[in-house]
Amino acid sequence: MLTIQQTLKSVGLTSVLAASALAFAGSAAAAPLPAGWTCTGNCGTLGADGVVTASPQGGDYGYVSTNGGVTDSGIGLGSETDGSRARTGLFSANAGDDLQFYFNYVTSDGAQYTEYAWVRLLNADLTEAALLFTARTTTSGDTVPGFGMPPLAAGVTLTPATTPIVPGGPTWSPLGGNSGSCYDIGCGYTDWIGMNYEILAAGNYYLEFGVVNWLDTAFDSGLAFDGILVGGKPIDPVPEPASLALLGIGLAGLAAMRRRKTA
Repeated sequence: MLTIQQTLKSVGLTSVLAASALAFAGSAAAAPLPAGWTCTGNCGTLGADGVVTASPQGGDYGYVSTNGGVTDSGIGLGSETDGSRARTGLFSANAGDDLQFYFNYVTSDGAQYTEYAWVRLLNADLTEAALLFTARTTTSGDTVPGFGMPPLAAGVTLTPATTPIVPGGPTWSPLGGNSGSCYDIGCGYTDWIGMNYEILAAGNYYLEFGVVNWLDTAFDSGLAFDGILVGGKPIDPVPEPASLALLGIGLAGLAAMRRRKTA
């Protein structure tokens, strides 16, 4: 059952603040994620927009947002509601390779309504290899790692090392009707932060970016990300098993055509 405060938040305050934020909703044209990525909920790519400038990498960046999200358990803390997640294609890495990316956590929610974002390195079977990043709405201090969340993988480093929120109602079109609005203390954005992690074992992996609402679905949050490198190179997706089978059929067909031509 919703408390009085939750009801006011999801009905009264939302209607008032959303009206003042409509001018920001849909103000930028988003594009789909690159080929080979998968999206559950609301994901895409976008250029500099509102408080989220182009990343240090430059050009467009990827994002996920709870606005337009779907029922999502996040990483399983409990009380998660709706959210979104983006996942790269399968890529290969060697032991000792540095995994790097930039992130910018953006939230229009505050106080005790502590939605969160995460980034995980997943094995080829989708089990978790490493929890690389969490960010959570907070009234003071650093947003990363998110309070009350599992610890980050050993060896994760951030540049800069501190991640305080830049306070205020953040203007950012992926927040939809909540762009430019704020519920209580804790709203804002981190600006771009660099993350580095040394991959422990050679193998094939996915990288997953996600964000989820907590306790309710009012007021949205998002995560922008860019500049993903593995061993100093952009992620190079490897074919999925089904694609490998199709590739084998294609190569067999080419071989047969070549034999016919030389017969």
